[in-house]
Amino acid sequence: MTQTNLAQLPSVDRLLALPSIADAIVRHGRQPLTDCARAELAAARELVRAGHLAPDVEALAAAAVARAERLAQPNLRPVFNLTGTVLHTNLGRALLAPEAIAAMAVAAAAPCALEYDLADGGRGDRDALVEPLLAEILAAAMGERANDFAATVVNNNAAAVLLALDTLAKGKEAVVSRGELVEIGGAFRVPDIMRRAGAKLVEIGTTNRTHAKDYADAITAKTALLMKVHASNYAVVGFTKTVDEAEVAAIAHAHGLPFMVDLGSGTLTDFARWRLPQEPTPQDSLAAGADLVTFSGDKLLGGPQAGILVGRRELIAKIKKNPLKRALRVGKVTLAALEATLRLYRDPDRLAQRLPTLRLLTRGEHDIAAQAERLCPALADFAGADAEVSIEPAMSQIGSGALPVERLASAALVVRYPGKRPGKRLAALEARLRGLPQPVVGRIAEDALRLDLRCLDPADEARFVAQLRAEEES
Repeated sequence: MTQTNLAQLPSVDRLLALPSIADAIVRHGRQPLTDCARAELAAARELVRAGHLAPDVEALAAAAVARAERLAQPNLRPVFNLTGTVLHTNLGRALLAPEAIAAMAVAAAAPCALEYDLADGGRGDRDALVEPLLAEILAAAMGERANDFAATVVNNNAAAVLLALDTLAKGKEAVVSRGELVEIGGAFRVPDIMRRAGAKLVEIGTTNRTHAKDYADAITAKTALLMKVHASNYAVVGFTKTVDEAEVAAIAHAHGLPFMVDLGSGTLTDFARWRLPQEPTPQDSLAAGADLVTFSGDKLLGGPQAGILVGRRELIAKIKKNPLKRALRVGKVTLAALEATLRLYRDPDRLAQRLPTLRLLTRGEHDIAAQAERLCPALADFAGADAEVSIEPAMSQIGSGALPVERLASAALVVRYPGKRPGKRLAALEARLRGLPQPVVGRIAEDALRLDLRCLDPADEARFVAQLRAEEES
């Protein structure tokens, strides 16, 4: 009987000749469909050998097409970020402005003057694509030092710190407050980066209190620089003492040393203008006397992943001569996106509308709550008749190590299942949402699934609802 059932299975060629598979061959190509057909036939043979009936030909064809569709899905897929974290590291951090996306497309599709000087026809410097814009934005903070300004770009802020320390402090000492020896995402720690850069860490002060005298007393003939690290992903409160940047700069300069500031997720605009929690800026550090400042491009700045170094021309020149700079540099697509993003800062009056990160951060609580009212019925239908779906106040966080204590008032759709042990039902619902064509990512907390709507653009509402309805009907 098994042999009879095996004989009923079609050949690969017969399967591929079916009209029901023709469109898939056009979409995906003959070879991918051939591989999928073979895989489905192999699976069918195993079922038959296990005593099951052979699937019919059309069922095999449908399975082969479904397999091809799954394999054609990109691994890097867009999702709806309803976690309540705006700059979510695992979900790609900042969304790029349309201007940045358009610039990336242009750069990717054509040869570009990346390191070519169009004025004289000679070799150019890729940092020159963004350095004038950074100089323009930061000029006021530099004051009399504006003519001594330079900048360079690498692939992220950790690389910026590594490169700076490897250049300026290799084989020598870098003085940092113990309370600023942070660990960033993925268990990467400032002391580890310093060790890799060949710099000897000199810890001063205690976890909660560091004084100006600690910096001055730590300086020896082996000291290369004084450094402050913005504790962007945690906060120490209570009996604390830190030394402000201007005072550290004065101590460094009195001893002929450079002063470096690692801002991490630094922004180029004053958040107070939009009534957002205050976050230190490169302008603040430069105005305080910092000689070198590093910060990210893909966090609060709202651009592509990048590490930006700005400061004294002499220091930047040394950094750019380091062989590591070539290993850590960014390409034309990243620079195109960064240039386009920086240009938006020239028009501060419209920045909150044009820069997606700032637009999401400044969304009003009442607008988000109204959106929740519109979406609640669709989610209730999707979650099932026994689900309790409500709209509740929520507190979003900025994310990516920025302002860890501050929260933004928001609204969330909250799903609960009555009963003593709702965990399995909630996990199943969460998995269904992740399995949608554009996966929906929320979070389970306190026996409920919470979908914070701060990051759901109103323009995406129709698509969000449509896929809930489509899955429910299927």
